[in-house]
Amino acid sequence: MRVDLISHTTTPRPQGTGNFPISLTIRPACGLPGDYEFPTDSASLMRMLQQQTDLPSTVIERFKLSLSVTQNAKLLGVELSERVLTKIGYFID
Repeated sequence: MRVDLISHTTTPRPQGTGNFPISLTIRPACGLPGDYEFPTDSASLMRMLQQQTDLPSTVIERFKLSLSVTQNAKLLGVELSERVLTKIGYFID
């Protein structure tokens, strides 16, 4: 399923490259309703993107940089399998 990922920092981010908590909104990329809020942290999110998507490393690195400098980073049109979505709690009919 193709989804948009929008991160929201939940606490002030530490200086540097440390790990920090975030809330991730997962939204169907096709515009249908179905937003899901997923509490996670920056390191876990990066690991998921690297291991569970076919995104190029340059796209992941740009998103990682965006996470560290803004409160709301977006990654649009990411293909995630039903298995991954189910594992994080986004259940598909």
